[in-house]
Amino acid sequence: MATESLRKRPESPSGGGALRTAGRLLGENGALAGLVILVVALALASGDFLTVTNLLNVGVQAAVTAILAFGVTFVIVTAGIDLSVGAVAALSAVVLAWTATEHGLPWPLALLAAVLVGIAAGLVNGALITYGQLPPFIATLAMLGVARGLALVISDGSPIALPGAVTHLGDTIGEYLPVPVLVMIAMGLLTALILARTYSGRAMYAIGGNEEAAKLSGIRVDRQKLVTYALSGAFAAVAGIVLASRLASAQPQAANGYELDAIAAVVIGGASLSGGKGKAFGTLVGALILAVLRNGLNLLSVSAFWQQVVIGVVIALAVLLDTVRRRGLSVRPAAFWAGGAAVVAVVAALAVGVASTGDGGSKSGGAAGGGGGTKIGLSVSTLNNPFFVQFRQGAQDEAKRLGVSLTVTDAQNDASQQVNQVQNYTSQGLKSIVINPVDSDAAAPAVQAANRAKIPVVAADRTVNGASVAQLVASDNVAGGRDAAAQLAKELGGRGKIVIIQGQAGTSASRERGQGFEQGLRQYPGIQVLARQPADFDRTKGLDVMTNLMQSHPDLNGVFAENDEMALGAVKALGGKAGKQVKVVGFDGTPDGIKAVQAGTMNATVAQQPRLLGKMAVDSALRAAKGEKIAATAPVPVKIATPENAAQFATS
Repeated sequence: MATESLRKRPESPSGGGALRTAGRLLGENGALAGLVILVVALALASGDFLTVTNLLNVGVQAAVTAILAFGVTFVIVTAGIDLSVGAVAALSAVVLAWTATEHGLPWPLALLAAVLVGIAAGLVNGALITYGQLPPFIATLAMLGVARGLALVISDGSPIALPGAVTHLGDTIGEYLPVPVLVMIAMGLLTALILARTYSGRAMYAIGGNEEAAKLSGIRVDRQKLVTYALSGAFAAVAGIVLASRLASAQPQAANGYELDAIAAVVIGGASLSGGKGKAFGTLVGALILAVLRNGLNLLSVSAFWQQVVIGVVIALAVLLDTVRRRGLSVRPAAFWAGGAAVVAVVAALAVGVASTGDGGSKSGGAAGGGGGTKIGLSVSTLNNPFFVQFRQGAQDEAKRLGVSLTVTDAQNDASQQVNQVQNYTSQGLKSIVINPVDSDAAAPAVQAANRAKIPVVAADRTVNGASVAQLVASDNVAGGRDAAAQLAKELGGRGKIVIIQGQAGTSASRERGQGFEQGLRQYPGIQVLARQPADFDRTKGLDVMTNLMQSHPDLNGVFAENDEMALGAVKALGGKAGKQVKVVGFDGTPDGIKAVQAGTMNATVAQQPRLLGKMAVDSALRAAKGEKIAATAPVPVKIATPENAAQFATS
């Protein structure tokens, strides 16, 4: 009876067989089905999405993540992980620019040197894992720090211009063939070839499936892991070169966090974190899903904060899918969950787009300013800083007053992400764009594209080098740095020992403020600089850095911090000494900074009036959109806020 029952079980109704067949087909193409659903939904939600220009933007924006992810695919197939690819990409690009631009190496040899740096980093990762017996997570995390640090050391924290021949890798052949997309396709084909047609590729699947069995079958596992991580490093180097070509410069902080996007793309594309499964095509689809999501959310004017939530949900669902697959849940095919995840992501994106209109942009009409609903885009360098939150608020308030439709995006201190955002604004055909550059040099390619599209661009707080802007609305960071030096010298009576807490290495704001402060200090030979340490414009890091500096320099009596957030961290570390035994000068004039000046824990801050900056930028953008002539520069008054005059800045 049991035997007969088992024999009859496969002869289920045809509907069940069809369901299983459909499930199997979806299981093999779940990520692609999700991408199609996402594209259709965004096309229905935004009339700008399916334009040729925008689709080319999506391809270009996916290129760097996809190339990184192809390399990571090799690693994940072997059940490993590589957290260093973003930093290795930045290091390779810096080596390329440094050797070619500053040392005169012919650019083809500089390109080769950059790729060799990536391979070397991968080999070190592989050696640490195979011979040093370090877990892949730890080994590659260590390489992340080493590579990023070396990129900063070699570049001295500043962008380095690329040779002209290399920048063409970021160009477009004709009108419809972006070189980054061609490189992405070539690297994808190479990945597919290695995985499907070579001994190393078959060995990767074997190692990921069962490493002990692979050893017993004669595969030299250690050697193959070295090859795997070397390939990952080489692909990271290529990604770094493509990214640098898009920015026309090598940025030491480029590709920060891209390793997470690369891993997410591989998993979304169907690879298993437990190893033994993964394909180049699936990885490409995963990278496209992330690029389409970011592009679509920009076009829908979704709040920058909510964008992170939506993308995080998609990644979480992808990992959940991987868990379902590994548990062998056959009743509900993996593809069912993949399709469901894609639908949930789309619904979440659209819901957030509707719910967060007020957060993503200010939209009103018929106000006294006569904006008439003119569409303007604003790309802010980061909203993880009170100064730029105030800047955004000032811009949104002015947009509402003028009747302007303002869309705001957050570049999260990522120059390449900002380039993507400005390109998206250009493809939407906005009437004008305001950019607060992450970096003055890296913003140039995107602004040049806007120039070609005849869209006026207003630069706010920092200029754009190598491109045309209708106006620069800014306070002078260099002059502000000089004023800070003069004020600190006044507080110290012209003599003392000080430390400088620097902002994020490689950013123009940090360079310019530091440059101005150093210039100002030359007038006061009695002041000695004991140390210069970065704290990334972050209050918590400012607290930690100041705590450490107090241990090594107990005799210090002055602090200059390149923004108020770091100054406030220093004040916390100094405790009762702040403002008394140790004089503290900050920069920005944020509300918390002004309160600290009024309380006497900070002696002064360079007040930039960020709300006024945002207001003036939107006003100039509207005038430029109307074709009015505006001055090349619009200076925002900068003043030193001290306890005596701080009250006048309290509402700025």
